Amino acid sequence: MNENILMETERLFLRTWQDKDIAPFAEMCADPVVMRYFPDVMTREKTEQLVSRCIEKQEKDGFCMAPVEVKSTGEFLGFVGLNTPTYAAPLPFEPCVEIGWRLKQSSWGKGYASEAANAWLRFGFETVGLDEIVAFTIPANEPSQRVMQRIGMRRDPEGDFLHPSLPEDHPVALHVLYRLSRSDWDKRENGVV
Repeated sequence: MNENILMETERLFLRTWQDKDIAPFAEMCADPVVMRYFPDVMTREKTEQLVSRCIEKQEKDGFCMAPVEVKSTGEFLGFVGLNTPTYAAPLPFEPCVEIGWRLKQSSWGKGYASEAANAWLRFGFETVGLDEIVAFTIPANEPSQRVMQRIGMRRDPEGDFLHPSLPEDHPVALHVLYRLSRSDWDKRENGVV
């Protein structure tokens, strides 16, 4: 297997960051439709900084938000992966590992986010040995919440929170929390759920 490939699924390669990813990722992060549930679009400079942080986290933690590529075409779709959050103030449920994704518009509705996320969940629970993986987004981001539900996560309404990097009155400050425990993952993988 190519040393750049972290994992593969039926249709996708989940791989390390490469220089060729910067331009399409910057274009995606500057797209107001892709970024509609985030505080703002990102400049190329901020996108490059995000990629640098991802590479550092891969080296430090053994995982990161990693590029997703279509096996059959080599097309860059965006990223999916695991992340240990590092904000100025802690999240109310830290320590934690989150799963997340950001894909370009042309890839939406094809099951890529769920396919890649399931591979990362398997890695998190079965390789890293995590006890729980969380996901969060704003209430209006129903597409991401549907992915969270499809991959077996459950909403924790008691865990909803204001994002520590945003002012409390910011339009996207309120976040909903989803959780998946290792025991629920094991039940699902063994056909118990």
